[in-house]
Amino acid sequence: MLAILGWLAALLIGACLAVAAWPQALGLEQAPIVAQVVSMRVGVVGIALVLAVVALCFVGWRRVRPLVLGVVSMLLVFALVSGGIHASRGLDDSQSIDRDSGDLIVLTWNTLGDEPGADEIARVIDETGADAVMLPETTLELGVGVAERLRERGNPFWVHTTGYSPEYGALNTTLLISVELGEYTTDPSVGGTRTLPTIVARPDDGDGPVLVSTHPVAPVPQQMRNWRADLEFVAGLCDGTDSVIMGGDFNSTLDHWWSFREDGGDLGVCRDAASAVGAGAVGSWPTWAPPWLGAQIDHVVATPDWEPVAARVLTGLDGVGTDHRPVVVQLRERG
Repeated sequence: MLAILGWLAALLIGACLAVAAWPQALGLEQAPIVAQVVSMRVGVVGIALVLAVVALCFVGWRRVRPLVLGVVSMLLVFALVSGGIHASRGLDDSQSIDRDSGDLIVLTWNTLGDEPGADEIARVIDETGADAVMLPETTLELGVGVAERLRERGNPFWVHTTGYSPEYGALNTTLLISVELGEYTTDPSVGGTRTLPTIVARPDDGDGPVLVSTHPVAPVPQQMRNWRADLEFVAGLCDGTDSVIMGGDFNSTLDHWWSFREDGGDLGVCRDAASAVGAGAVGSWPTWAPPWLGAQIDHVVATPDWEPVAARVLTGLDGVGTDHRPVVVQLRERG
């Protein structure tokens, strides 16, 4: 009986580890619990290694030694596979953004309800040379304040904001567009994410990419249905119909997008810029965790007519109030 229970336990542990490593095989990457586990690959790998060490403490017990060795082997295999998947997306946190290249520079930063303040956000935009800035959890008042400071420096921006509650910063999303990119108009006809707002802006003269500042809701238990619907909506914006550049707090990693991949893209036909240039595993959230441990849930994605050149998670701003790090990417128009 003990042997039978041991085999059943080993099979159950193996199945759980397989799902945690690659839930896409069974279409479970958006399932409750699994979605949360797969988003923090390095943390789960660390837990697996600790459990392996604890299990080895029982290896001297002859009756359970085969089970212990089997479980330790599975934990080590899981750690290697899941860690390898994570590393394959790129851990390069030293890339440089060339603001003088003539390429399009895109910055996204969840400000946690305006926390960094207008001066700090304007400084980051000015220093990175960003042309389009996606700011989830940022109010119109702060967006205008940032634009005013940039205008004083000779770097004017248009401000677009949409919100479900102007008084509550988390329910607002702002998009700043450099005047040099031309005039843009918000297009509410395409719909939006359900719980937290998304802005879709189109160039008035039709010359230039559609710019999107997005914020799908987090996959907390009471929001799982809305989270899946939000991801489906943003994937639909990357259907190949328009040239699209989209940034924001997606509250999801590349694993969660697997069912939305099309024609070599990561989200619809859009490609995640950071992973394309070897920086897709540098954590942008939370700021209390080192970049190698955190989750990459803040993204800039673009349709295939834009080539990612460089990407960087800015790690020197962890003390300015928000729990997200800015992500800045350099995109070059193909052809």
